[in-house]
Amino acid sequence: MIEFIYEFFRNSLLEPVVTLIVPDAIEAETLYIVEILIKILAILLPVLAAVAYTTYAERKIIGSIQGRIGPNRVGFFGLSLWGLGQPIADAVKLIFKEIIIPSDANKFLFVAAPVLSLAPSLAAWAVIPFSDTLVLADINAGLLYILALTSLAVYGVIIAGWSSNSKYAFLGAMRSVAQIVSYEIAMGFALVGVLIAAGSLNLGNIVMAQNGSILHWFWLPLFPLFLIYFISGVAETNRAPFDVAEGESEIVAGFHVEYGGMAFSIFFMAEYANMIMVSTLTALMFCGGWLSPFQGIPVIGEPSILWLLLKISFFLFLFLWFRATFPRYRYDQIMRLGWKVFIPITIVWLVVVAVLVVGQIPPWFS
Repeated sequence: MIEFIYEFFRNSLLEPVVTLIVPDAIEAETLYIVEILIKILAILLPVLAAVAYTTYAERKIIGSIQGRIGPNRVGFFGLSLWGLGQPIADAVKLIFKEIIIPSDANKFLFVAAPVLSLAPSLAAWAVIPFSDTLVLADINAGLLYILALTSLAVYGVIIAGWSSNSKYAFLGAMRSVAQIVSYEIAMGFALVGVLIAAGSLNLGNIVMAQNGSILHWFWLPLFPLFLIYFISGVAETNRAPFDVAEGESEIVAGFHVEYGGMAFSIFFMAEYANMIMVSTLTALMFCGGWLSPFQGIPVIGEPSILWLLLKISFFLFLFLWFRATFPRYRYDQIMRLGWKVFIPITIVWLVVVAVLVVGQIPPWFS
């Protein structure tokens, strides 16, 4: 359906406009560039809208869990509409708030840090396949690309804490970076297990290696790695119960304590964009991506982007549920869990997966 809409748009509008405006010598190159830009916007705009409305969903879901109402006033055209206008109102408020830069801060790095936090989480979507044909850049080393880009976000955190010239911000940055690096190792080992199981670094091939029913997906043979990857993703995004970097009673607000206005909101957006990215990667690598859990059954058994969106929504719901349920870990508990529990389990299970692959154990590796 999406391919049909795009082909109709390309043939009826895009090509005639480019042909009319651009000289023949560069027509093909211009059309290619415009197509790429349109595809980038078609990915980024829904992602940014999802970021905005994940904040709304968080307040409504946590409110429901805790017996509160949540946003229910700001709507559109005089109608409350369950408060659906709240994220837009928040964005407008933050856009018009003044950004105050501390007098002794490194101004360039202070402004650059939020961009360094958000940009990698958006750039990573370039290799995310939404179906077997819907992908912007179908590169063979897609998994390595994801690992490389998501690792860059730590620079935004450390630069934000250091450039603020604030001891509170710097302490929050140190704690956050140590936590991110610790859990990144466990996440990396979990992804090595997926690589061994699928025999490919291409995300599309990883999904197709899970072809079959829900029992063919990698969550079953890689179950410990599946749990560790998702829990490490929660810690990696500094979400509760791993949000010690933002422990209000300890260090006020963590590495971004000196930020306000849009600069603060970009850090906020980066956190939610990373949540969506972790949920997407979990769905792709362990839960069959766009594949249906009812394969073989007419209609509902067909692969579809809707299945991928449902899986992403489920994992996002878990992020929000965790925040409403669990108390915050102590910092020593967080580090012990990462280094003394997750990393040993992933190393052991990598050996198990390798044995399963060599032994060609059905139905996943036969």
